[in-house]
Amino acid sequence: MQVLKQTQALGKISFLAIILTSALSVTSLPTDIDKGRRKVVHVLEDDTGAVIVQTAPGKVVTHRGGSITLPCRFHHEPENTDPARIRIKWTKVTDALQFEDVFVALGKQQRVFGSYRGRVFLEQAGPGDASVIIQNVTLEDYGRYECEVTNDMEDDTGFVNLDLEGVVFPYYPREGRYKLNYHQAEDSCKQQDAILASHSQLHKAWLEGLDWCNAGWLEDGSVQYPISHPRDHCGRKDNPAGVRNYGYRHKEDERYDAFCFTSKLNGKVYFLKRFKKVNYAEAMKACGRDGSVVAKVGQLYAAWKFQLLDRCEAGWLEDGSIRYPIVNPRSRCGGSEPGVRHLGFPDKKFRLYGVYCFRRNKDLTAGGSEITKSSTNSLTRRKSSNSIHMNVTRVI
Repeated sequence: MQVLKQTQALGKISFLAIILTSALSVTSLPTDIDKGRRKVVHVLEDDTGAVIVQTAPGKVVTHRGGSITLPCRFHHEPENTDPARIRIKWTKVTDALQFEDVFVALGKQQRVFGSYRGRVFLEQAGPGDASVIIQNVTLEDYGRYECEVTNDMEDDTGFVNLDLEGVVFPYYPREGRYKLNYHQAEDSCKQQDAILASHSQLHKAWLEGLDWCNAGWLEDGSVQYPISHPRDHCGRKDNPAGVRNYGYRHKEDERYDAFCFTSKLNGKVYFLKRFKKVNYAEAMKACGRDGSVVAKVGQLYAAWKFQLLDRCEAGWLEDGSIRYPIVNPRSRCGGSEPGVRHLGFPDKKFRLYGVYCFRRNKDLTAGGSEITKSSTNSLTRRKSSNSIHMNVTRVI
């Protein structure tokens, strides 16, 4: 009987050890991802000198121009490692399994890479803190980050997802529908102050009401489109609502529209009040005389989303399209849903409209990024992504 009790007690201790190990361990990269890179080891026995990394579950959220902390903490078992021999490395991991170096530190020596220079710093909130602060966040900063901490014997890795408050919008050029290969779609979004949207961003937009019948490229090279109201000419009426997926398409040969993503502006969009309407060339000059430029499509969407810009007057945009933003729908302003109305690409010389201008904030860094109060804070509060009371991004 005594032997049986001892066996049961040992079984309980082993079971508890398994639970604790599962709670502390961070999921490592799949084997095929690790090819050509240093293997990530997860060893938790006390006599190995293992380093254990813990990162925040879920995601952290900010907006373009803001400041955000990517949390990452570590400890050793046992805790007798020289801090000067600890190596901290942050890497951005894309959907295509490409790795971009962001930051590395070994003791007091630190290095920041590429577009992150001057914007990424260790938080240094105490022993075991490997968190970094990203200031003046850009659209391109969106994505998944890997925090790797290494000592003389072992290393461990955790992941943090950086999300941005923003808005997804469909885009096609003056040439018409389904004219863009992947690279042209990517360039088109950048020209409109945006980037190609991710699947998660498009799915979130669909949950908020985005309904668009034309397929468009996404950042990962797939082609998809969101349907909130199934109908026969948009993939059959009897199919359920959702994000329809054509899968990964040939980036050079196949042509579709684009789904772009943009975030908060480093400036302001406004409708230029004039006594008479103007053609496209006159619109460019009018904004210039007012100390601004003609607004891009992404800037108008961001103004609609974050400025709550509501204007029932059609105006020129930089790509030669005519649009206007509606936050509070009314019958005389294009329908019952909020959104940015699109009236197409009229003749630039003979058609006359108003114009939407964009004026950049004057308080800018040398690199063109907005200086915000949040940029000086080491921690940024998470904000709700619902910036307006009607988050429907339907285009009519």
